[in-house]
Amino acid sequence: MRAVWLREFGGPEVLVPGTAPDPAPGPGQVLVDVAHANITFVETMFRASGFGPFDDDLPVIPGNGVGGTITALGPGADPALAGRVVVTTTGGTGGYAERVVVDQGAPVPVPPGLPLDAAVALMADGRTALMLARAAGLRRGDRVLVEAAAGGVGSLLVQLAARAGATVVAAVGGSRKVAVLRAAGLDVVVDYRQAGWTDRVRDAVGAVDVVFDGVGGPLAREAFDLLDPGGRMLSFGLAGGTWADIPAESAAARGVTLLSPRPGPDELRALTEAALAEGAAGRLRPLIGQRFPLERAAAAHAAIEARETLGKTLLDVR
Repeated sequence: MRAVWLREFGGPEVLVPGTAPDPAPGPGQVLVDVAHANITFVETMFRASGFGPFDDDLPVIPGNGVGGTITALGPGADPALAGRVVVTTTGGTGGYAERVVVDQGAPVPVPPGLPLDAAVALMADGRTALMLARAAGLRRGDRVLVEAAAGGVGSLLVQLAARAGATVVAAVGGSRKVAVLRAAGLDVVVDYRQAGWTDRVRDAVGAVDVVFDGVGGPLAREAFDLLDPGGRMLSFGLAGGTWADIPAESAAARGVTLLSPRPGPDELRALTEAALAEGAAGRLRPLIGQRFPLERAAAAHAAIEARETLGKTLLDVR
């Protein structure tokens, strides 16, 4: 089968197209013919340095999220799974390939009416956005700042906050992303690469009640300083290179709650199913900003690292 290999850590060019043996499902496993693979920012960090939750024994085929069709069953697997269109995690690696083998309990069926590419885009980002929105306890009238609001998770958080009746402030990096979100109808969009961006937030809405931090680093601290007493802050990304480092005592002194939901496997699956159902109903719309063929995984990683991407980046395998 076609696959993309990582044999050494480094720049995007270390992702090299090649071939790999076709996997065969073992007892209780299924084979998924992959149509689309999801790319996450953490995968670019892993490729560069080995950082992250994945096994760093090289060589390896990267990729932790795919969508496709179950085409073969291992001994003891449920016959009803054959032919199902599903999304699934891979256990951390193996996703940049034409076929993956996973335990039969891993795949989540794609509901009718939801295109497979949209399901792949919602699989990780949708469940994360739902988890964060629920943990924040969004209320009508809240002033909600979403960092990295043009990204995969951020663009979904914008939708969820607006649906909850909040006033949404979208913070993005670069004029192109500002233009895209303003064209989508958002009233308050700021470019956090520009000096004085927090002043523009205060001019528009005053302080804020909720911060969804998708950038981390110094920018997270600037966003934290925008919170009113009683505010809530949740971090979901480190596009700036490091996680937010807000001391607990600083938050307590300000009357701000730092929330870090830690769902277990059952809750993660339920959140994934809920995100797909919301997508099928048209209430959650993923932004697929760019797509690359499997063999151009290196170009996809380069685009993400250059901060040139909007929403979700997919590899089209078939």
